[in-house]
Amino acid sequence: MTEQKVFTIASIPADGVGKEVITAGRKVLDAIAEHSGGAFSFDWTEFPWGSAYYAEHGVMMASDGLETLKDFDAIYFGAVGWDNVPDHVSLWGLRLNITQNFDQWANIRPVTFLPGVQSPLRKADDTELDWVVVRENSEGEYAGLGGRNLSGRGPGNEMAVQTSLFTEKGCERIIRFAFDLARTRTVKKVSSVTKSNAQQYGMVLWDEVFARVAADYPDVATESVLVDAMSAKFVLHPEELSVVVASNLNADILSDLGSALAGSLGLAASANLNPERRFPSMFEPVHGSAPDIAGQGISNPIGAIASAALMLDHFGLHAEARRLEAAIAATTASGHLTRDIGGTASTEETTDAIIAAFLGARAAV
Repeated sequence: MTEQKVFTIASIPADGVGKEVITAGRKVLDAIAEHSGGAFSFDWTEFPWGSAYYAEHGVMMASDGLETLKDFDAIYFGAVGWDNVPDHVSLWGLRLNITQNFDQWANIRPVTFLPGVQSPLRKADDTELDWVVVRENSEGEYAGLGGRNLSGRGPGNEMAVQTSLFTEKGCERIIRFAFDLARTRTVKKVSSVTKSNAQQYGMVLWDEVFARVAADYPDVATESVLVDAMSAKFVLHPEELSVVVASNLNADILSDLGSALAGSLGLAASANLNPERRFPSMFEPVHGSAPDIAGQGISNPIGAIASAALMLDHFGLHAEARRLEAAIAATTASGHLTRDIGGTASTEETTDAIIAAFLGARAAV
């Protein structure tokens, strides 16, 4: 008899709708495990870190939080941000504290057009669109290097320096990751995005590394596009995209644009990966804490549940990941849509519909 595999997961719902969508994702994952025939299970530990924790303790997470997290198999993260904490404090105090210290250098953000969800792109009505943004997640514009000074000179005289960091190692590992990913896709193509005409040091280094790495992948088509032109391409020629690799800031912006084009940020999944598995990887929806709808039970759980599918892939449960993605598509196709994508379904109703679709698909296999 095969021994059951137990995956330990740290759950950090954090702020706003993060609490609702992580509850939904956990419900889906537990249902999948329950019907796995005893093959695997999930052992959850929830941590109360976030803006409410900050209000009580003056920090976003416990001082020994990273030491506590490092032995988990994965981290399931909700959303961070509330009006009692400046955004840069909440982000650097929790999410970026984890991604930076655990060297989660590859951020994967699929752009998925789901059936039944209307896209603002007319082209999406009759063209198959599917691409993934690969984001350098450890340096670039979010390296956290710089400072503020000279405030003693009085109002209007303070100065701030924010330095982007591009290392050859950092550029090469994320670009090579993108090429390896492209080899697994139907369309084997990598689009590199920079702004090297204006940022003549760091992004020229990126361009040079891209050209060098591309030579090792003669079977993969390539293009190098400036970020402003790529923004237009997302809208005008998205059918030409497969894998888009970009720096921390550029990929952050482009991936949000892609998700909006797919219908809603509520659909957007992501994985913050430490590919060497020296540290746990972290899986989270992209949509943020959404204070305006938090606590109303109407948030879209699909981004969090699709992030759970990425987690299943990380665990080697590829068949379950594909079935979960198919269940999400079946749910939207059947009209179970939350308000952000034109429907009336609640968070719970959408979650239950996805579970039912997954179990139905499993039974049909």
